[in-house]
Amino acid sequence: MLLKEIYHRVKNNLQVISSLLNLQSAYIKDEHDLVIFRQSQQRIESMALVHEKLYQSQDLAKINFGEYIRDLVASLFAAYEVNEDAIALAINIDDHVFLGLDTAIPCSLIIHELVSNSLKYAFPTGRNGTISLNIKKDNDNQITLVVSDDGIGLPSNFNFKKLASLGWQLVDALSNQLSGNIDIQGAMGVQCQLTFKLI
Repeated sequence: MLLKEIYHRVKNNLQVISSLLNLQSAYIKDEHDLVIFRQSQQRIESMALVHEKLYQSQDLAKINFGEYIRDLVASLFAAYEVNEDAIALAINIDDHVFLGLDTAIPCSLIIHELVSNSLKYAFPTGRNGTISLNIKKDNDNQITLVVSDDGIGLPSNFNFKKLASLGWQLVDALSNQLSGNIDIQGAMGVQCQLTFKLI
């Protein structure tokens, strides 16, 4: 009961922070600053969703990550007002992937950044395509997470470790936090693969 109450309160507090950012954004005139505020708000909401799922979980220690990701990506599609006739979503996640808090939050933020990037940049106006998300767990407890799209791809000189954007810095830092390896290919669409071992 105590754990459930803690998860519930953390989720509520994160939602309050998100609401405060939303209220504050009404006073922002600069379009670039407004985008930054909204991205921060979405990241906070993705963390709040982890705590909500833990609150609803049977064992309170782990969440069904497939169920969580479906809710997370649906909220991103709604936030970006995606025309689902133009951009399709393909999700393939093993049913037996359950993650604890320390793994679920960095994973969720990585997925948040990668899917957001696809929604923002992969499909310029008038272009249709698909965003795919695959998560597999092998017998050695290794997780392979792949987010890909069939959009316009990346510049030939792309190196995410040298970019100044907060999103790519987050992906790099969170991958290191998971002791994971990330590989990004962008010649034909974009494919980002993260592999890490569950401890």
